[in-house]
Amino acid sequence: MIADRLIVQFDKALRTLLVPAPTTRPVPGNDQADVELSETERKHAAALMRINHVGEICAQALYQGQAITCRDPYLRQSLEQAAGEETEHLAWTERRLAELGDRKSLLNPLWYLGSLAIGVVAGKLGDQWSLGFLAETERQVEAHLDDHLTDLPRQDVKSRAIVEQMRRDEIAHAETAIRLGARELPAPAKQAMRLASRVMTRTAYYL
Repeated sequence: MIADRLIVQFDKALRTLLVPAPTTRPVPGNDQADVELSETERKHAAALMRINHVGEICAQALYQGQAITCRDPYLRQSLEQAAGEETEHLAWTERRLAELGDRKSLLNPLWYLGSLAIGVVAGKLGDQWSLGFLAETERQVEAHLDDHLTDLPRQDVKSRAIVEQMRRDEIAHAETAIRLGARELPAPAKQAMRLASRVMTRTAYYL
C-alpha cells in the first residue's frame, strides 16, 4: 500500500539525513597512504567531495521518490537496489569529508526534499519516463565526476579513488535503466536538469 511505502520512505529519509551511512564494500582508496595537501588544496578537495555527498543525498531521494510511485514490482526492486549502492557512495563521501576536516552541506534537508518531489513526479509520469529520467541523471552525474577527476589535486589519491569507483557505478546504473526500457528525455528536459544541477553544485561548493 502507498501508506506503508510512505512510512518506509520517511524512515529512510531520516536515516539518510541523520545517521552515518553504512557500506558493505571496502572504501575505495582506503589502502592508500595519506598525503599532505596545502590548505587551498584541502579546502578545494573537500568542497568537491561535499558536492558529491550532496549528489548522493539527492540520488537517495530521487530513487526513493521513484520507488513510491513505481507501478512495476520488479522495477521498484531494481530502484531500491540501486539506492542501496548509492548509500555506499554516501558513506564513502561522508567519510572522506571527515578525513579532510570539513562538513556536509548545510542545505541537505532542502536538497533531499526537492529531489524526493522530483522523483515522485518522475514516477507518476510512468515507468519508462521515470527510467529515462534516471538514465539522464546518471549520465549528468558521470559528467560531473569526470570534471572532478580533472579538478581534484593529483596527489589526493583517496578522493580520486572514491570518485573513480562512483563513476563506474553511475555508468552501470544508467545502463541498467536503459536495459529496463528507459525513454530518451526531450532536449528541454535535459537542459533544465543541467541548469538545476549547476545551481546545486555551485551552492554546495560553499554551503
